[in-house]
Amino acid sequence: MNSFDALFGHPKAVIAMLHFPGLPGRPRHDRERGPAALVDAVGADLRVLQDAGVDGVLFCNEADLPYQIEVGPEIPASMAAVIGQLRFDVRVPFGVNVLWDARASLALARATGARFIREVLTGVDESDLGMIEPGIGEIAGYRTAIGADDVLLFDNIQPEFASALGSRTVADRARGAAFLGVDAILISGPAAGSPFDMGHLAEAKEAAPDTPVIANTGVRAERIREIFQVADGVIVGTSLKVDGITWNPVDPERAKRLVEAAEQARSAADGR
Repeated sequence: MNSFDALFGHPKAVIAMLHFPGLPGRPRHDRERGPAALVDAVGADLRVLQDAGVDGVLFCNEADLPYQIEVGPEIPASMAAVIGQLRFDVRVPFGVNVLWDARASLALARATGARFIREVLTGVDESDLGMIEPGIGEIAGYRTAIGADDVLLFDNIQPEFASALGSRTVADRARGAAFLGVDAILISGPAAGSPFDMGHLAEAKEAAPDTPVIANTGVRAERIREIFQVADGVIVGTSLKVDGITWNPVDPERAKRLVEAAEQARSAADGR
C-alpha cells in the first residue's frame, strides 16, 4: 500500500476542502466579526463533512483573493490558531494548503500536525499571479530542517490560473514529479470548481503508475465513477457547497450524495 492509501486507510480516498473565509490582512477579511467567525465557519463545515463520511479534509485559505505567491506570517498564524481550536474535533486525516506558498504550508503542517500539504512543488508556470517557481529541492530541504519529513507532498502539476512554460507534456511533468519524490500528483482544471481534462489525468497516471494521481478540481458526484476508473483519489470543494458556489457553506445533502457515489464506485470496482 502506498503512502497515500495508507494515510486514508483504503484506495480511492475522498478529501474534502475546508475553505477559510478571508483571513486577516486580506481584502475579504471581516474585521468586525474577527477570528471567532473563522472558527465558526470552518468548524461548521468540518462537522458536516465528517458526518457525511469523507476520508480526509484539507484546510485552505481559498477566500484570500487575490492570491499571493508568498504570504505574510499573519496567514499561517491565523490558520494555525483556528485549526488549533478545532483540532480535537477532527476525526480524519487532514492536510493544509496556503495558497500559493509551499513553505508556509509546511510550517503550518508542522505546527498543527497536518499529514500532507497541497501545493505547486515542481515546474515553472506563468500565471495570473506572477511567475510560479517553487524549487522542489529547497522545499524538501526546508521540510527536513523543520522536522516535517513525515508530511506528505501533494504536487499540483497543473496549477489553476496558470500554464507551464516550455514544451514539456503533462506526462513529462508527472514523470519528473514522481522521480523527484512527491507523494501524490494532482491534475486540475483552470480554476476552483472547473472540470479537469480526463485525458490529462490518464496521461499522468500512465507516466507515473506507482505514484497516486488525484483529481483536484471539478469533481462532482455524477462523475465520480468515471474519475475513479483512472484517479487514485479526489479532492473536492465547490460541488459540495450550497448551490455549488465556492464561497458558500457546505451543503449536507451534496456532501452525503458525493460520498455515497464514491462508495458505490469503489464497490463496483471491487466487484461487490
